[in-house]
Amino acid sequence: MTTRTPGSAPRTVREDGADDAESAELRAVQAALRAEHAAVYGYGVVGGRIGEERRAEARTAHDAHRARRDLWQRLARDLGGAPQAAAAGYALPFPVADSAAAVRLAAELEERAAAVYGDLVRATEGERRTAASEALREAAVRAVRWRGGSVAFPGLTERADQPSAPVAPQT
Repeated sequence: MTTRTPGSAPRTVREDGADDAESAELRAVQAALRAEHAAVYGYGVVGGRIGEERRAEARTAHDAHRARRDLWQRLARDLGGAPQAAAAGYALPFPVADSAAAVRLAAELEERAAAVYGDLVRATEGERRTAASEALREAAVRAVRWRGGSVAFPGLTERADQPSAPVAPQT
């Protein structure tokens, strides 16, 4: 779709809400923001199903994702973009009926976040790259804790045995 504001040249807006004038860095930040919105939603599901023995771990992860979401919202604005809003709901990759499924979902959320952060590391420099690297490391560590194992190159889906697709908003 092409849009035009008074006194400006027309610009093309893509399906993901970005426009052609957006930088690769801003697009990567928006992708990280979308991943964090999905993770915050997903941890709401995890928290409702997780066993008492891991509830504090789920709460800590939820809080970490909320903090990262807020960081990427600020960064999107700093880069001249409008932070993408969270969807009303997200499709889960599988049913989450019990604590074991909640643990699997938490691991999946972290692995998906790590994959997005790998892209963000590649798209940024300086302090922003440092923040993206820290987010990648934190997501990879949480994934190991939830899953009980790791992949050789967290955040690089092309190196993973089974790359994950991003969590999609429900429509």
